[in-house]
This record gives sequence, structure tokens and C-alpha cells, in this order.
Amino acid sequence: MASHEVDYYIGDASRLTGVKIETIRFYEKAGVLTSPKRDQNGYRLYQKAQVEGLMFVKRCRELGFSLGHTRSLLSLADSDGRTCQQISAKAQKRLNEVRAKIEGLRRMERVLEDYVRSCPANASADCPIVKSLSHVVGL
Repeated sequence: MASHEVDYYIGDASRLTGVKIETIRFYEKAGVLTSPKRDQNGYRLYQKAQVEGLMFVKRCRELGFSLGHTRSLLSLADSDGRTCQQISAKAQKRLNEVRAKIEGLRRMERVLEDYVRSCPANASADCPIVKSLSHVVGL
């Protein structure tokens, strides 16, 4: 018995992955996703592997990978010659970027906490937060 591959319309792919139709079209134009075949009416028909690729792209984007990095990861994922080490190296680089961003956010948090603590939060127009934010060294 021959297996028959199920095709999915763009709306089906959207519902299955949670990716908006406009975004799916954008990913195709950007070359992140391969263009699907079309039925006789011109409607896009996605195969299972393309829907899985769309989910891969969605998750990469949720993790903050750029389109270029996502395209590169997807290309590696689709490659017969890929190694886990190659994928891991790209994920490690992204992890390092996320950690650096978190540290930057923690620094911002500490500064903002200091600003809020320094403010008497009263009806005075003399606000230490405004003074701190507008202070120019050397003036």
C-alpha cells in the first residue's frame, strides 16, 4: 500500500504552527522557507516536512535567532552532512548573547531601583530621577 502524503493549505499550516499567514508568506519571500507546490487553483500546498520546517523557524525566532541565523540553522538541519556539534555551536553562541543581554538588563534593573529609591515620590517638582537622567558630566 503506497503512503499518501497529506498536503496542508496555508491556513492549515498557520493553525498547526501558530504562525500567521502573512508571516508564512514573508518567510517564503525571505528565503527562509521553500516555496510550496500549488494546486490547480494556485493555492499553496504544504507538505508535512514544510510545516515542520515552519515550526522550526517559529521556535528559532522565539529564541531570538535572526532570520539569517535561522536560515543557517534550517539549512544545517536539512543537511545530510550536519553534525550535532555544528548545531550546538550556533546554539551556544545564541546562549552567550542571551546571557549578555540578561546581564545588561540586570544592570538596568539596579540603576532603575537606585533611581526609584532616591525619589521621595512627593508633590515636589524637584525630582532626583530627572536630575540623574539629565546630568551631563563636565557641565
